[in-house]
Amino acid sequence: MSRELDRIDVKILEELDRNGRLPIVELAARVHLSNTPCSERVKRLERTGYIQGYSADLDLKKLDAGHVTVVQVSLTATGDNHLDDFSREVAAVEEIETCMLIAGAFDYLLVVRTRDMSHFRAILGDKINKLPGIHQTNSFAVMEVIKDGYRFTGAAIT
Repeated sequence: MSRELDRIDVKILEELDRNGRLPIVELAARVHLSNTPCSERVKRLERTGYIQGYSADLDLKKLDAGHVTVVQVSLTATGDNHLDDFSREVAAVEEIETCMLIAGAFDYLLVVRTRDMSHFRAILGDKINKLPGIHQTNSFAVMEVIKDGYRFTGAAIT
């Protein structure tokens, strides 16, 4: 476990990871603290960067982003500024949920969210394949998401 975090900090992080809107009163009760010390700990965790923000879990199907495709990207070259150019431009494509630089047989792995397969096809042709340095892409339609998201447990930092 990190020297900066004690077991109460870890418990606070676990609880907030499950529900970031948890009122301080309820959070304090769950971690066995009074309100003021609990609030001070949360503020410290925010100030030191352990908590970087709060968000809502959205129903992406209702928001026309329920179709997921994973795309492997190979660049024509990876030297000079090729990786930087690609990384900068890929950030502007709103349909790309995740972009990871990969060590292996290809250079990047993208997770793309669209309305449906025809929408994905348009995004692939109009945006992804026009990113700088693209040599080849391989796309894989996701049939079912079994697990999505990381849940923090104190065991992760021991």
